[in-house]
Amino acid sequence: MSWNNKLLNNKFNFNNLYSLGEMERTSSESMKPRISHLEDSDSKNLGGIEYEGSSNIIELDEEFTYTEQEERQLVRKLDYFLLITIFWMYLLSYMDRTNVGNAYKSGMDVDLDIDSSKYSIVLIVFFIFYVIFEVPANLVMVKVGASRFVPAIMCAWGVSTGLTALVNSYAQLIGLRVVTAFFEAGFAPAILLILSSWYRKNEQSKRFSAYISAAILSGAFGGLIAGLITQHLHNSHGIAGWRWLFIIEGAATVAIGIIGFFTLLPLPQHMKPSKGFTERQIKIAMVRLKRDNVDNDSGDGISPLQALLGNVKSARVLMLIVGYMVIVGSSTLSYFYPTLVAGLGYSGSMIQYMTIPIYAAAFVCNLVVAFFSDRNMHLRGYILSGLLCFAGVFSVVVVTCYGYTVRYAMLCLMASALWAANALALSYAASTLADKDSKTRGVGLALINALGNLAQIYGAYLFPSTDSPKYIKGFGVITGMCFLGCATYFLSAVYTNRRLRKFDLENI
Repeated sequence: MSWNNKLLNNKFNFNNLYSLGEMERTSSESMKPRISHLEDSDSKNLGGIEYEGSSNIIELDEEFTYTEQEERQLVRKLDYFLLITIFWMYLLSYMDRTNVGNAYKSGMDVDLDIDSSKYSIVLIVFFIFYVIFEVPANLVMVKVGASRFVPAIMCAWGVSTGLTALVNSYAQLIGLRVVTAFFEAGFAPAILLILSSWYRKNEQSKRFSAYISAAILSGAFGGLIAGLITQHLHNSHGIAGWRWLFIIEGAATVAIGIIGFFTLLPLPQHMKPSKGFTERQIKIAMVRLKRDNVDNDSGDGISPLQALLGNVKSARVLMLIVGYMVIVGSSTLSYFYPTLVAGLGYSGSMIQYMTIPIYAAAFVCNLVVAFFSDRNMHLRGYILSGLLCFAGVFSVVVVTCYGYTVRYAMLCLMASALWAANALALSYAASTLADKDSKTRGVGLALINALGNLAQIYGAYLFPSTDSPKYIKGFGVITGMCFLGCATYFLSAVYTNRRLRKFDLENI
């Protein structure tokens, strides 16, 4: 008996179908016209909870039809407005987050009397406050609206970044890093919510891959750009090169933020005919998402505490948090590419140049995995498990083999697996939470992203220069984390598929 017949014969709620098993999209034509939104429950009966006062019942217009060409045109228009804007926003976000490291190497340490221990505190303070502010920021975003909130905070952290050029003491630098973290904290979870709210589940991996590719390209060329700025503008108009770095990148961030006011789309439920989108196109967008079981209800009847507890009590959300923490913690390896490449025998400008092939390999792998996983949505959890398993094996080879060529090749393969896992983990999480209202889904994605970024704190201490050239401690920890992530995502996939099979048997 097919899934559709089972659902019709048993009059059972369709809403947990994908979130439980990451199965392929079920045809909407055979769905009941009323879909009741279920809370992500770990109870035996998978019962749903309808919150009083919220619009938890969505009516599907079964008479409304549209052609495949209309849908393709809509998706192209969404890509034009969302992907291009988000790509440049994240590129600048990632550069603003990491430019303090480039400034530190370009004279800031001397001018502000910052040693390595103080520099570590500068990094840690940013990530601590970044994590603290993520969940509250996403709650504000759902209330205010994405098209105003995201560009506004981007302009704000751009100004904060530019003002960093004026600091004259370690304390002032710490203060501005806290301010920058305050504004930037809302960006990543807001973008995750926007992408998961506009695209169907079988479209999301490629879009999250495009999003992550901005960070990959920033890592590949950000150091070179920073080097050109600090070298050629040093003492121009009496301003040190590292100060110019903050001025230019801050100004660029503000410029992209202003453009975002005109190009970034609000969440679908807040969208009005504008920016070239007709009323029919907006309706197509909403209907196709509802038929794909993506909930865009605002969750007005759910309090922030209810949204938080609903995610914290979910075993699957907790597994997603653990898995993403492992990926982010292992990905701190990217901060040490120059250090590791130097340990392989390269020196001078060749260190920076030899990091570029690592990012190039990651860029290609990221795109390939995204296309494959969108075509095989039910395998996303297993693909993640496999990527982390490969990364762990490559890490073991790096620790046990000290030939420069082999170690460099292993670094390229590790980077490819970890960057691809990062993008896929985000689309996997967004798809898993697709049946939740915007508020609950926003809090869930913010929790995953926030707690995942906590891993950057301990990741910053994995590769001290005293461990060169073997770095046994760093690669040993990453190996353990990769295998933990491999087991976590594998158990997550098995867990959801077993529950789906049980759901299948109980409703024949």
